[in-house]
Amino acid sequence: MSILRLFPVLSLVFLVACATAPEQVSTPKASVKPVELANKPLVKKQQKEDKTSLDPDVLFMLLTAELAGQRGQYDVALEGYLEAAKRVHDPRLTERAAMIALYIKDGNKSNEAVSLWLKQDPNNLSARKIAALSALKAGNKQQAVEQLSALLKNDPAGFEKSLFEIAGALQKEGSVPFIYDVMEALSVKHPGQASVYFIQSLLAADMKNQGLAERKVEQALRLQPNWDKALILQAQMAVYSEDYKRAEILLRTDALKYPDNQKFKKMLAQVLIKSAKYEEAGEVYKTLFDNDPKDYESQFSLGLVQLQLDHDGKAEDIFKQLLEQAEWRNQASFYLGKIEEKRDNTENALTWFDKVSEGPFQFEAAVTSVSLLAKGRQFDRAEQRLKVLPSKFPKQKPRIVLIQAELYNQQKQYEKAFNYLTGELKNYPGQEELLYSRALIADRMGKLAVMEADLQKILAKSPDNVEALNALGYSLADKTTRYAEAETYLLHALRLKPDEAVILDSYGWLKYKMGNHHVALDYLQRAYDKQPENEIVAHLAEVLWVSGKKDEARKLFEKAIDDAPDDAYLLNFKNKFLQLDSSK
Repeated sequence: MSILRLFPVLSLVFLVACATAPEQVSTPKASVKPVELANKPLVKKQQKEDKTSLDPDVLFMLLTAELAGQRGQYDVALEGYLEAAKRVHDPRLTERAAMIALYIKDGNKSNEAVSLWLKQDPNNLSARKIAALSALKAGNKQQAVEQLSALLKNDPAGFEKSLFEIAGALQKEGSVPFIYDVMEALSVKHPGQASVYFIQSLLAADMKNQGLAERKVEQALRLQPNWDKALILQAQMAVYSEDYKRAEILLRTDALKYPDNQKFKKMLAQVLIKSAKYEEAGEVYKTLFDNDPKDYESQFSLGLVQLQLDHDGKAEDIFKQLLEQAEWRNQASFYLGKIEEKRDNTENALTWFDKVSEGPFQFEAAVTSVSLLAKGRQFDRAEQRLKVLPSKFPKQKPRIVLIQAELYNQQKQYEKAFNYLTGELKNYPGQEELLYSRALIADRMGKLAVMEADLQKILAKSPDNVEALNALGYSLADKTTRYAEAETYLLHALRLKPDEAVILDSYGWLKYKMGNHHVALDYLQRAYDKQPENEIVAHLAEVLWVSGKKDEARKLFEKAIDDAPDDAYLLNFKNKFLQLDSSK
């Protein structure tokens, strides 16, 4: 669980400055502008205020620093600003020195500049935040607690926000346990601060200590029982531990207690969806929209729930209403296209997908159109649409490559797909999705060495990649007699996803190949019950047949072949067993 995933963290002004070059500083090739503070050139402003008060040596230092900054010589600029700041009581100079020191990650100079800054301007919140951040980065617990205490004293109203910012800024550095310890010391010093316990709860969750996280959020709520952020976090804890029943109880209680706070109802609807209680979730969204006809987010969510319930007509009405709202038009058009796709109205679906002109759904609409045409074996039209995508969506090139390879695959142009992926892997070496796709095609072509090498490359980088584990285990079981190796991979995959139908199928097939028909039937039946796709049907039917349960196998096959008369897996079973049996 991540702090940033639980609650958005606002950026500090000073952190933005640290993430980029000091403002108005450019490389020698770029246009040169003066380094500015408070939107005015520093040196010129000081000269205007008192042309005779600035010591010539200080003026020279500032001019040198400014020119150095413009040339990207930040170490020289830092020395100039810091030395000038020591001679002139102007916090702006010290601030500039601190910003540059942070940017070039000079910890000693940063501490020196911030210390001087606080002496010159003790109540400056940005200086105090940087001091706290520096202490935390340096692992100085005592100094961090002192700076955070001073921050609380100087800005009690903004303390919560500051804590979020600082914790969020440090999270990626892997210092979460240390930050938690600092917060623990801070909570001892300031036991009445709910925000400190709240941050501790987030940090404990990040450390995957669920019990501690729950205790800390409860401490925060004892101090501020009506704090909606803490109440929502408490429910989120239950969701992350997959205790949806508890999350639902908490949110229903909160929603009743605070009827005007819509956050609880919206999260309740999400939890109900997680629990597959779609009807109840729909009722919550409907109530939200009825109470606020401008709550288009809830209206859109209601449309998605209706779609999930196969109430396509109701969903269609909702999405068509949303077409009147410009900010929801693209999302609504996309799902109207999906509804037409479900109805097998290809041209109508394409018309809706083509109306998605911007936003995150634009690419999805484009690739769904390609897939829809390919499904109808209109490969020429699919290719025409696919050709324009790389220029429109350059960041999506790897995914476009996968779609192109799949088009070749669907046309049984395996050699072409293999060579295409091999070429693209030169542009994207080690890209796991491309390696996985080529491995599957190599398997079809009988290139077992390539298949195994590609999957091993994936597992070397991502040893818990379930798809690669399953593919490698299944291929070894199906195409070789290396059953012990296959079992190692498949058991690993099962530990990660014990209820995944395709993995259950693979393991069942392995057990069949090993001669353990009883165990094979158990796994294959479980796989079929979860996902009755044709390959699983063919596997289950074969094991039933060789186990002497021919009537069951035949019924299973006949039920599936009616829906998919051209399926290769089913036809292979028919040729292997049924035709042979009928010829006797």
